[in-house]
Amino acid sequence: MIDWFYQLQLWVAVAAGLVALIFGLIGRIPSGFTVALSAVVELGLVIQLAVSISMVFLGFVAKQDTVEFFAYLIVALMVPVGAVFWALIERGRWSTVVLGVGSLTVAVMLVRMWQIWTGSQI
Repeated sequence: MIDWFYQLQLWVAVAAGLVALIFGLIGRIPSGFTVALSAVVELGLVIQLAVSISMVFLGFVAKQDTVEFFAYLIVALMVPVGAVFWALIERGRWSTVVLGVGSLTVAVMLVRMWQIWTGSQI
């Protein structure tokens, strides 16, 4: 993982999650804006996947377990997709909350992926 890109992804995921969570809690249904926030989080994960695969091909590996790192990354890729799918199927205020929780879940998973890649513990 590239540190600055990890930091960027983390802040984007937290911001997107909090905005969607607040929108949902004040009663707003999913909109193009809240879905776009989840799409930006997903785009960051897709870029992270491409960067990580490239780094592994160049000889870099996670300090703890590269397979576990990619397992987290693949599951993290599914979270925003599932949240957006839910928001499109059920157009209620709780769907917006689900979008927020999905982005915050990705933020937590990003922290864990960083721990696995760098070998550090928080």
